[in-house]
Amino acid sequence: MDYQQFISPLTQFYQLPQPFQLESGAVLENVQIAYRTWGTLNPAGDNGVLVCHAFTGWADLENWWSPLLGTGQALNPDQDFIVCSNILGSCYGTTGPTSINPQTGQPYGPTFPNITIRDMVHLQAQLVAALGIRSLRLVIGGSLGGMQVLEWALLYPSKLRAIAVIAASGRHSAWCIGLSEAQRQAIYVDPNWQGGYYSPEKPPHQGLKVARMIAMTTYRSWPSFSERFGRQTQAEAKFAIANYLNHQGDKLVERFDANTYITLTRSMDSHDVSRPEKTYEAVLQSISHPTLIIAIDSDVLYPVVEQEELAALIPQAKLVFLDSHHGHDAFLMDMDALNRLLLRFQADI
Repeated sequence: MDYQQFISPLTQFYQLPQPFQLESGAVLENVQIAYRTWGTLNPAGDNGVLVCHAFTGWADLENWWSPLLGTGQALNPDQDFIVCSNILGSCYGTTGPTSINPQTGQPYGPTFPNITIRDMVHLQAQLVAALGIRSLRLVIGGSLGGMQVLEWALLYPSKLRAIAVIAASGRHSAWCIGLSEAQRQAIYVDPNWQGGYYSPEKPPHQGLKVARMIAMTTYRSWPSFSERFGRQTQAEAKFAIANYLNHQGDKLVERFDANTYITLTRSMDSHDVSRPEKTYEAVLQSISHPTLIIAIDSDVLYPVVEQEELAALIPQAKLVFLDSHHGHDAFLMDMDALNRLLLRFQADI
């Protein structure tokens, strides 16, 4: 599948001038970063705002966070130079499993090396420097994006002034790792999988579809599904919720790659801000930036207890709640409320 068709014509591309070394020690050559910008960088280069997207997201910020983007909003291009780059390992323009391996002339597929959240952030940092940004006024993201935000504060503390972490944790829990593994296994048992090598004519669509269906049940909540679907039935007496999940699965297989799905879930599972020389608690206590932690009260994937832990350990953290019955995906649904929380935080820093 040509994933370029899903990339906005406004997307720009940056080619790294040198090989990129991963945390594992593996080296990627000819690395490309797809990104979008809004607003203008000021002469001091200190009005940058970096938005880190979530798992199946991409650089076209206005497609998934439009209510937050605009004059007077939390992401204000009139005053800030806003950047959103497609993450390392994705399939929307930045180097990942669908990219051509220069050593073989073929797509990496399952041979793409394991990557970490820190690898994603180190790559973003190279783009930020290439764009001439000397200081980021804010780094913000939700879910996988929030994991990147925490690593930004730890890896490049002098390059940013404040962070906003939404619906994320400081390390992936057994709960999340187990769910990720179940989704990967759904892909592995697809008859077309064959160890990760598959023809464009026969991709593992059914496995990827089931993986997405599993994920969707964790992105929402009991009250959200109950209110929207209840026990309603539709055509052929199928439950409405079943039709919805099938539809969501079908939508993803039309725009996403199975090896990318595996690569990114593995990177999330590896997420842990602790260091060999520092405990988890000590690492979080070392973050000195003004920090907004946004918890979603109905989130079953990254429950409130995880954001409470972040807020308790990060010295300048403020914990606020996005009250919603939509579950984890509330940060992509209740965006007006999210925007208000972010505006209040920015007014105080």
